Amino acid sequence: MWCRALDMTTVSSGVASPCINICRMHAATGWCEGCARTIAEIAAWSKLDDADKRSVLALLPARREVLVTHGINSAVPPDSLQR
Repeated sequence: MWCRALDMTTVSSGVASPCINICRMHAATGWCEGCARTIAEIAAWSKLDDADKRSVLALLPARREVLVTHGINSAVPPDSLQR
């Protein structure tokens, strides 16, 4: 779980990390199969201000849709799964 080690969000931040502890990079897209961020975004997360974190978060829904088309169902946010 090396991605999580790079993604140490400070307690003072108001924007939570999108990490879901599924840390595998998808070769075709370069995005994490769990959170849909790039390595650069994961590595920089703890240094980003809240506005920049929200900018990254805004990119994730479209990326998750692409990952799902590649058969990566871990990219579907847990709260959107039907039970």
